[in-house]
Amino acid sequence: MQTTHQTALETKHATIDRRIAEESRRPMPDATILAGLKKQKLHLKEEIVALD
Repeated sequence: MQTTHQTALETKHATIDRRIAEESRRPMPDATILAGLKKQKLHLKEEIVALD
């Protein structure tokens, strides 16, 4: 059963995924921003998996 917390984490994960895609499409993507977003995304994914 999916909890409200898990749903919130999945929503944040999807939002970060969109931000990564947007940053990657820029003419000169900022590697520092991308690295930070990817770390956040990984951390959220680990939290989501731990809840399953």
